[in-house]
Amino acid sequence: MTERAAVKAALKTQAVETPSWAYGNSGTRFKVFAQQGVPRDPREKLDDAAKVHEFTGVAPTVALHIPWDKVDDYAALARHAEDRGLRLGAINSNTFQDDAYRLGSVCHPDAAVRRKAVDHLLECVGIMDATGSKDLKLWFADGTNYPGQDDIRARQDRLAEALAEVYERLGDDQRMLLEYKLFEPAFYATDVPDWGTAYAHCLKLGPKAQVVVDTGHHAPGTNIEFIVATLLREEKLGGFDFNSRFYADDDLMVGAADPFQLFRIMYEVIRGGGLSRDVAFMLDQCHNVEAKIPAIIRSVMNVQEATAKALLVDRPALDEAQRAGDVLGANAVLMDAFGTDVRPLLREVREEMGLDPDPMGAYARSGWAEKIVAERVGGQQAGWGA
Repeated sequence: MTERAAVKAALKTQAVETPSWAYGNSGTRFKVFAQQGVPRDPREKLDDAAKVHEFTGVAPTVALHIPWDKVDDYAALARHAEDRGLRLGAINSNTFQDDAYRLGSVCHPDAAVRRKAVDHLLECVGIMDATGSKDLKLWFADGTNYPGQDDIRARQDRLAEALAEVYERLGDDQRMLLEYKLFEPAFYATDVPDWGTAYAHCLKLGPKAQVVVDTGHHAPGTNIEFIVATLLREEKLGGFDFNSRFYADDDLMVGAADPFQLFRIMYEVIRGGGLSRDVAFMLDQCHNVEAKIPAIIRSVMNVQEATAKALLVDRPALDEAQRAGDVLGANAVLMDAFGTDVRPLLREVREEMGLDPDPMGAYARSGWAEKIVAERVGGQQAGWGA
């Protein structure tokens, strides 16, 4: 197989999971702007997700968020997804939008509140059983705002105890993916603030617990690709929440703020064998001012472009330059790959997959945007509950 053929084969097998909440109304903590044609229930979200997969060919799964996507029959929801050529992906828990969680959820000083939070996590595992989902994704807003507010070490003990109970409930083919975030909404001490904390808990739990890297959840200047390389080396990288930021956790379209960073991350993924491992490439974005479905299509395309460029890195030349200590030569190898226009290559890939080479144009011509605006009238639009 030629190098070009190998690159194309890898791109055809890549899969990007889209988030159900990105199809609903979402935005900033200040204002969520409603849009016409937004889904009113999880089934309509899946209908929109099916269009993303139809035009990109690489978005076959959709992550759910509970209770935003709560339904009476999850097996029926899974069948609805299958009827549209999709599968249900990660089940995301929510332990941050109940009044009981004002001082935390699984780290709360009150055992009754901790019990409520853990019961919700166990409910999510039950939903995984019903939907066939294999990933439980956990993000905790737990933390403290003031020194002395609570015992920092005790909160870690409570977190470990809760995670251990949920871990034991997982099936043999299910995983726990633990996400971290530098700050917000806890302003003094966040209980899972960095990859080291997440890694420490996952290491103690066992092989079914892995770390999720949200590309927006880091301090400015953080070398995210170093984190990715290290977690891959330790076989503890479970997945990504792809997005972009300009200031903090903006959840903007992946690749919008720093496409070079996305390329560097994807190079380390490829270098560490992440494309062939069970690493989940998920989007976690909120589309407040842009049209939702086109924004998600564009995001998937941005991941594809970064991946294509990373696959084109001349590894033998890079290895030789690195061994020789040729600093500029090694950097030039990476920059040459990043500077390559991979759009013609991706158009070829799509044509070979039986797809329109222009996903954005194909969606615009499909009439789906006009159809959902005309048909989705009345009822309550879906949103993230903020």
